[in-house]
Amino acid sequence: MSMRRRLLFTLPLLALAFLAVVFALGLSPNRDPRAIDSPLVGKPVAGFVAPALVDGQPGVAVGDLPTGAYTGQVVAINFFASWCLPCRAEHPFLKKLAAEAGIPILGIAWKDKRKASQDFLDELGNPYFRVGTDENGRIGITSFGITGVPETFIIDKEGIIRARIPGPLSADLIEAQLLPLIKGLQK
Repeated sequence: MSMRRRLLFTLPLLALAFLAVVFALGLSPNRDPRAIDSPLVGKPVAGFVAPALVDGQPGVAVGDLPTGAYTGQVVAINFFASWCLPCRAEHPFLKKLAAEAGIPILGIAWKDKRKASQDFLDELGNPYFRVGTDENGRIGITSFGITGVPETFIIDKEGIIRARIPGPLSADLIEAQLLPLIKGLQK
């Protein structure tokens, strides 16, 4: 058999073997789909202004961190949407986080209609210190690199992103990871 013919048979087999390995790794039961590293953790929050969700109330802006309204405070920024079922499940845990950690939580309604977001908060209660809106999704993507909602970020006293929590918060997550992190950042 000529070298060219062997290569013609071997290349598809190698490509198939490569794809089998990639799919096997991607479907591994040990793989955590939430474990997507964020290149923004450890960096300052990028500039943004999220207009107020409710007229007459303040929105959320990077100028508030850390030298504005939250001077010397650790804060959490939570992206949510009224159409997001995990956001509903997470909602009581945002209140728990605010109460137990003693930090302001800033909410940003992501890719959601203003009225739908307002109705969502009217129905479930408003755990946020301030609430902004990101109807076109640009703030979430360009300033935070979010992959969907809910997604929460812990920002330290200097305005540096210290943690990204994709998916809904839970009591276990708050107790095991967030409270120790926040307490350490508050020192």
